[in-house]
Amino acid sequence: MAILIRGGRIVTASDDYQADIYCEGETVTRIEPSIDPASLPGDVEVIEASGKCVLPGFIDPHVHVYLPFMGTLARDDHESASKAALAGGTTTLVEMICPGPDDEPLEAFETWRSKADEGCACDYTFHMSVVRFDESAQEQFRKIVLEHGIASFKVFLAYKGALDLSDEDLFELMKMAKELGVIVSAHCENAAAVDAMQKALVAAGKTGTEWHEPSRPTCVEASGVNHITTFAELTGAHVYLVHTSCEEAVRSALEARHRGVNVWIEAVAPHLTLDKTYAEKPDFEGAKYVMSPPLRDVKNQDFLWNALASRIVSTVGTDHAPFDFEGQKPMGKDNFTLIPNGIPSLQERVDLVHTHGVKTGRIDLQTMVDACSTQAARLLGMYPRKGTIAVGSDADLVIYDPDWTGTFSLETSFSRVDYNAFEGWEKKGRAEVVTVRGAVQYRDGEFVGTPGRGQLVPRQRTHG
Repeated sequence: MAILIRGGRIVTASDDYQADIYCEGETVTRIEPSIDPASLPGDVEVIEASGKCVLPGFIDPHVHVYLPFMGTLARDDHESASKAALAGGTTTLVEMICPGPDDEPLEAFETWRSKADEGCACDYTFHMSVVRFDESAQEQFRKIVLEHGIASFKVFLAYKGALDLSDEDLFELMKMAKELGVIVSAHCENAAAVDAMQKALVAAGKTGTEWHEPSRPTCVEASGVNHITTFAELTGAHVYLVHTSCEEAVRSALEARHRGVNVWIEAVAPHLTLDKTYAEKPDFEGAKYVMSPPLRDVKNQDFLWNALASRIVSTVGTDHAPFDFEGQKPMGKDNFTLIPNGIPSLQERVDLVHTHGVKTGRIDLQTMVDACSTQAARLLGMYPRKGTIAVGSDADLVIYDPDWTGTFSLETSFSRVDYNAFEGWEKKGRAEVVTVRGAVQYRDGEFVGTPGRGQLVPRQRTHG
């Protein structure tokens, strides 16, 4: 059924105006000051948006759904994760495919894709992690890019002996990325330094959650940024720095950018709103807040928000990685290095940015749209199909009520994880109606769509 959205305030990364939007099939077909429903052919659902914002569907550029990690599996599947995404106004997920070093890359891609195909209620694509780079793997990576439209690799400068690449392989991978025109997303730390710090702390009996941040301090993250941007400078590859947590790392990226390196910066919702004192909570409560890079000193938050306001930081993601507080996090009860990492925030991301960014005056609404949707679409090869509201774009739309107030809670979460890291926090604003390619999938706090309706989004290769 066609949809007419009437009387809303349309906000994109660059525009802010009043108009009606008509969607037929899966795309936006008309945007006009006023569209008379009586003039439209066939059945049309009219959605009144007076007093509300109409925003492009949000894109989370960094999520984990199917995630084997530290001997366990993340709690969400693609049905629960996509419902959580839609409840937060997110209509496209960019999931990390994370095979082990002994796995075949193409087989891993097919595994992750098949799981998304089964239950994802929103659209999706992937970053393909590279944890080995022998001749066979190289050929498979080419197929994944050229035949399946996956236009980004992921590398880990962390997790020594498990996911990290040698410098020789990293250099060759980045040469391939440049050749293929794909972007390299990078987890920036220093695997050897983190490994040494962790071993020293554990040997000294410092095993609690409060030691997670000291085991991988800000200088280690900045070192990783310098490492990857040096290789980008040498090869001409384009790099995207995921979950950048601190001033030192951002400044390292800016130094590279001033040298002409093609580098973009992602922040994530936990680093913008939580600080390291949460991971220091007693009685193992801090395990809820263990992620890598870790939560930082609160002083970094103002720096990140300012960098977001000036659009030095391009995107806001989540690094959503849902592990239960009961039954999974306690794997590291006696050794913080064994705690499954992750702070679930897929459903909460946009509302956190609106509450703590827009409503406080740190950023404006157009910057929120840019960081939570448009820049991800541009950088990852989906624009203008995704990330904006324009004739011909996918009808991924969010009718957002900026004046709604409530609280974040586990009770209203669609994720299957057993806690909410933001439990009881005030929430200002929420997605009221969410469409994915012209079909209403979420309305007034309820999932009303179809699991499995999501599609893989083939992406353009624009980073050659």
